[in-house]
Amino acid sequence: MKIRALIIASFFILLPSASASAQTVISAKQSGENIEIRNLTFNDNVVSGEIVNHSRREVRNVELLIQHVWHWKNEFQPGSDQLGTASYNTVATMIPPGAAVPFTYRQPGALTAARTDGQYKTMVSVAGFTEIVPSQ
Repeated sequence: MKIRALIIASFFILLPSASASAQTVISAKQSGENIEIRNLTFNDNVVSGEIVNHSRREVRNVELLIQHVWHWKNEFQPGSDQLGTASYNTVATMIPPGAAVPFTYRQPGALTAARTDGQYKTMVSVAGFTEIVPSQ
């Protein structure tokens, strides 16, 4: 009984602080205005580039969506293999307003060996980030 009372009391103590942390969802267009990915390179299963913070506030935990899309040479009769991959990578570094930080992501598995029936296109986009808003 004492343990149950303690858990309930802890829940009520944490409840007010949980409501103090607000989350805002913005559109992809708005996030693109705040965070830019530039200078992308892809070599030997390693994607690297820079994350630029164009917002007025510090950001962190920029989550990148890294996609390797396979384009068949003959899209009308593609092969049966599903060769595309996608993964997320979080860059936890604090990025001040106007600053840029480098990132590097190593693909966990090798992409399909060299083939002549198509090619990969690698794309990197921002899936999410945390903007630090000072308390009032």
